[in-house]
Amino acid sequence: MNTKELAQQLTGIEYPVRISRELRAEAESAGLVIVYGGSDDLMEFEGAIHDELSCYGGGTAWVDSRGLVPNFEDIDRDDKDAFRDYFKRVNSCCFILALWCAEEGYSWTYRTDISHDTFEVVDEGTPYCRGIVFALADVAFGGES
Repeated sequence: MNTKELAQQLTGIEYPVRISRELRAEAESAGLVIVYGGSDDLMEFEGAIHDELSCYGGGTAWVDSRGLVPNFEDIDRDDKDAFRDYFKRVNSCCFILALWCAEEGYSWTYRTDISHDTFEVVDEGTPYCRGIVFALADVAFGGES
C-alpha cells in the first residue's frame, strides 16, 4: 500500500472519523501516517504515528521519523537526556500546519513540505476536512508536496 492508495480508500469517510482496526494496522505496517481533524481543536494521527495534537484555531505539528516531536515547554528541565534528544530531533523534523477554516468549504486543511496525498472527510455529505497521508520514511527528506 502507498499514500495514494490509502488516500483513495479514505476519501469520503464520514466525520467523526472511525478508521477500521485493519486499515490502521495496514497503514502502520506500510509506514504510512493518516492526518485529519477532530472537532475544532485536534489534529489526529493514525497509522505509523498514533497520537493527537491540540490545535484550537490551527497549529503546527513537528514530525520526525520517530513521530511527533514534543513541545519544548513539555520537556523536563532537569532531564539532560531529554534536552539532548529534543535538540537532535528538532534539527531533522518537518512541519505540518493545521489550518482552521482557511479554505472555503473545509473546517480543516493541512500544509506541509512532506510528500503526501490528500483525502476528503465528509459530514453528512458536505466536505469537512481535507486530510493527508504521508510515508514516515519521507519525513527525513522533507520532500515537496
